[in-house]
Amino acid sequence: MRSCLLSTTYFGPVQWYQKLHRYDRVWIDTDEHFIKQTYRNRCVIATTQGTQALTIPVTHGGGTTLTRDIRISDHGKWRQEHWNAIRTAYGESPFFEFYADDLAPFFEQRWDFLIDFNEAIMEKMCELTDLTRPHFISPPSGVRGRLSISPPSEGQGEVSVEFSDFRESIRPKHPLPDPDFVPKRYYQVFEHQHGFLPNLSILDLLMNEGNESILFL
Repeated sequence: MRSCLLSTTYFGPVQWYQKLHRYDRVWIDTDEHFIKQTYRNRCVIATTQGTQALTIPVTHGGGTTLTRDIRISDHGKWRQEHWNAIRTAYGESPFFEFYADDLAPFFEQRWDFLIDFNEAIMEKMCELTDLTRPHFISPPSGVRGRLSISPPSEGQGEVSVEFSDFRESIRPKHPLPDPDFVPKRYYQVFEHQHGFLPNLSILDLLMNEGNESILFL
């Protein structure tokens, strides 16, 4: 079985969902330190101006806060702003009206913790794109955070698991190389203005390709 390790994402990019599709087992590292300005609380959509980043405001105690402890901030009207941005960007796309009722609750309800919100989104995206839900949503019992790929030390009780680590490869700024990811071109509403924009949020693929989205993962 092929296994991989990912960070949690907010309407993650196509590259992230490609891993869900192509790997047999997926671990989402909830014990890593939260890093700002990443897909953990940010997604990127296409607009008439090019691309737009939508960022969830969060509250945390500094650079040592674990991702699982990150709470969503209710400061401002970010839910309304994000939903308005998505409607403006994709209102004329082929599948927006078809999926709008599935998406709207994420911007109407409240979640306390970021990982719970992101997991609910992931489950819905898997449902809408016909992706098989990952076998593991968080590291299995005995495996914490960064899994060990080296043999366990005697007496330490560690778990040795072979996996591909994409946490630093799937990020908006300065990603590490990912030779397995070659973006597949698909129809985009604003392609005539900006050309094809690769690796946007899964929302972009879903709004433009609907139930055929899985063919591009």
